[in-house]
Amino acid sequence: MEEYKEIERSIIKKYRKEIWSRFVKAVQDYKLIQENDKVMVCISGGKDSFLLAKCVQELKRHGKVNFDAKYVVMDPGYNEVNRKLIEDNAKKLNVPIEIFESDIFNIVDSLTEGNPCYLCARMRRGHLYNKAKELGCNKIALGHHFDDVIETTLLSMFYGSEIKTMMPKLHSDNYEGLELIRPLYLVKEASVKTWAKGNNLTFINCACRFTENCALVDDGTSKRKEMKKLIENLRKVNPDVDYNIFKALDNINLNCILGTKKDGVYKSFLDDYDER
Repeated sequence: MEEYKEIERSIIKKYRKEIWSRFVKAVQDYKLIQENDKVMVCISGGKDSFLLAKCVQELKRHGKVNFDAKYVVMDPGYNEVNRKLIEDNAKKLNVPIEIFESDIFNIVDSLTEGNPCYLCARMRRGHLYNKAKELGCNKIALGHHFDDVIETTLLSMFYGSEIKTMMPKLHSDNYEGLELIRPLYLVKEASVKTWAKGNNLTFINCACRFTENCALVDDGTSKRKEMKKLIENLRKVNPDVDYNIFKALDNINLNCILGTKKDGVYKSFLDDYDER
């Protein structure tokens, strides 16, 4: 059996409970991929996005919903080593990628003001939405997983002073008819790592030109790494702590909340307190 077929088989068989079942549950529960959708699967070169691509391929092959998928890599200015690793992994995994160029790294590098990470992320998103429109896609699939959701939630609380999370799907504000989806929403990062290691796969860990050593060095400055470490420590006391955080976001008791905000409009519990 060819190597890529063994890897595909592992998703369905060996890692069915940890990956495949959770992927299918997210797709079904949140109605992420539906009849006649045309999905642009975004591949950054990391383990998450390549696993996403393989899961989407399997869903298209074995699922009951008829949809189309395009597998796209945006090159914002990767070095030659990272670019080749992406191409080699796509070939090994039998993912028919389309690579398109952008000059995001050069543009961000030329700016002297602003947050380079924020600017880079914003520009990447814009290029991806434009590419999706060009391909006639109505959905863009990203490889964010369960741990990303939990870390984002804690970051918002600790550093943003608000309770919000990374949603399983979002309508685009600026591109009518486009929707962003996250099919790995219920898949834990540990499972992704186990899948990659179990199939002897090596992926890009960090391809940013400005932090090219980040795959080797943990300088401790990343707030997301801080959240990751915090959750890791909390799991030692309560193994279900990450699930409980996730579930809490689906079980908010509005009778015990000081205030809420929707579409930028704030509402205090005092607004209707005396009406009860």
